[in-house]
Amino acid sequence: MTSTVPAPVARTADGSALQAVLLDMDGTLVDTEGFWWEIEAEIFQELGHRLDEAWRDVVVGGPMSRSAAFLIESTGAAIGLAELSVLLNERFEARIADRVPLMPGAERLLSELARHNVPTALVSASHRRVIDQVLLTLGRDRFTMTVAGDEVARTKPHPDPYLFAARSLGAHPSRCAVIEDTHTGVAAAEAAGCRVVAIPSVGVIEAAPGRTVVRSLEDVDLAFLRSLIAPMN
Repeated sequence: MTSTVPAPVARTADGSALQAVLLDMDGTLVDTEGFWWEIEAEIFQELGHRLDEAWRDVVVGGPMSRSAAFLIESTGAAIGLAELSVLLNERFEARIADRVPLMPGAERLLSELARHNVPTALVSASHRRVIDQVLLTLGRDRFTMTVAGDEVARTKPHPDPYLFAARSLGAHPSRCAVIEDTHTGVAAAEAAGCRVVAIPSVGVIEAAPGRTVVRSLEDVDLAFLRSLIAPMN
């Protein structure tokens, strides 16, 4: 994991209590969630199995260990978890070697957060080698720190990645806005006690206390994120 310890976060001039913004990667900032499913389907087809489209909701957004294990068990494919994980990572890296398409609004939002010096973390279930490749497009300097799924003992849907990011940024989880696109990511952020903005990429995510659902990143800006956190007295 990479991190930069920032100065203590102070209340902004407008009285906002927002201390940090924590963002998921696949399906949130980059339009790659579908890539993973395409690669999984491709590999299992080579192994003589066809994936059920209904499984997509089960594996999306989850740690590779869980998703890969589910697909092996569901298909009965003759491949081990470690071997499949290597194949998935290698093919994903090859798929994004030429292009990493950004989600609408991602470039604008990241630029705005950087311009206003908002502590920002990229928190992903993807492995470090994948994150580092995507950062060539997103811009490593736009994030105060990044957390990869293979760098924490328990990744999403557990709260550990978001708790670690908040602590590293000197922020309280309740003062952090998290942007996620899957049930798995939303569950992790909410378990950490963060305020969640959900932008569903696969399946439906309903609004709930502490959770706001929007259509896309184009509906999100710094003023909107600040409005989600109650002002400090």
